[in-house]
This record gives sequence, structure tokens and C-alpha cells, in this order.
Amino acid sequence: MTLLKFIGGLPTPRVSGTERSPPASQRQSTVSADDHRLINECLRGRSAAFGELIRRYQDRLFNSVYRLVDNAEDAQDVVQETFLNAYKSLDNFKGDAEFFTWLYRIAYNTAVSLRRKQKVALSIDAGRNGEGGVEPLDGSVGNQPGHALEKAEQEKRIQDALNRLSPEHRAVLILKDMEGQKYEAIADILQVPIGTIRSRLHRARMELRDVLNKKDG
Repeated sequence: MTLLKFIGGLPTPRVSGTERSPPASQRQSTVSADDHRLINECLRGRSAAFGELIRRYQDRLFNSVYRLVDNAEDAQDVVQETFLNAYKSLDNFKGDAEFFTWLYRIAYNTAVSLRRKQKVALSIDAGRNGEGGVEPLDGSVGNQPGHALEKAEQEKRIQDALNRLSPEHRAVLILKDMEGQKYEAIADILQVPIGTIRSRLHRARMELRDVLNKKDG
């Protein structure tokens, strides 16, 4: 069953009388008018409107999550869980940030939780087998033209280095240096002050540079 069909079978997100999200005309302008319309339609019971939001943002969200988890299957699981959680809590979206920013915040927390569970499972398996790790993934990219091969190798080199960073440092680097997000949006996604984002980004860049230098050494 596809995610769109599954969501279509879910009940309409609950909207309380005292905490109902304001209509589109009363929300801040950070959210596009079309996103406002779809969100309001979904809250009024048209689940297909949320399907349009999924189609609009799923590719962008997958690409962002993939950089966090470095695994296509895990990224797909995180994206699906993110949209399900977003649908169920849609009334909590107040419109004071872009809809994708709100989605990414859910996805980030989901991805961090997934990686934490994987580390625990890996530690347990390694202890049972008397091993300290797992076999590395095959990094070959097949027969590609020289330029494409070089680009793929560079991307893998950077992704491998990112995977050595803490989730906090990896996330801020991806959001700022790879996706070009503004400091305000990053602070909203990660739920920390802008000053913390700036200092964390500085430390993350230094750490990434050190990791890349060690790999080259």
C-alpha cells in the first residue's frame, strides 16, 4: 500500500475548538498561499489535499534525509514516518515557518532516533559476534565517464566524512552548506538559538575539514 492510499484511509486530523489553527488569511506570510489552502482543506476533511503536499515535498525531503542517514531504504522509511506524523499532528502547524521547515524538523528528529536505535542494535550484534563493526558497503559506481566517476567519488568522500560527525554537526552542515538554508530556518528546525547555530556550524566545518585531511593523509 502506498503512503498516499494509507493516509487516505486515516481519520481527518483532530482539530480542537480552542487550539484550532488560524485560517490561511491570519497566518504569517512565511507559508505559501497554496500550502495554506491545502492545509486548510485537509483540516476540513479532504485528505487528498495532504497527498498534494506529499507530492510537492517528498523528493526534496528524501534528498535531505538521505544525507543524514546515508541509506536509501532508511531515508524512505524516515520520509514515510515523517509524513504520517505530520498528517496526524497537522493542527499543530501554526504557519510561523515554511511548511517544509516544519516537515524537516519532524524528519530530523525521526532520523536521529533511527540512527540511535541502529547504533544500539549494531553494538549488541557486535558483542554477540565478537566483532567491532560491519563490513563496509561497496562504494563502486560502475563504469562511468571519468568526470562522473570523479564527482561520485568526491560525493562519497564527503558523505563518508559527514557520517563521522555528530548528528548535530552533520545536520547544520547539510542545512547551511548543502541546502543553503537561512540561519533563522536552521534555528527553527533544530530548535536552538541562532547564536548556537553559528558556533555549531563553525565547529562542524572545522571538524569536517580535519576528517577530510586525515582521510587524505
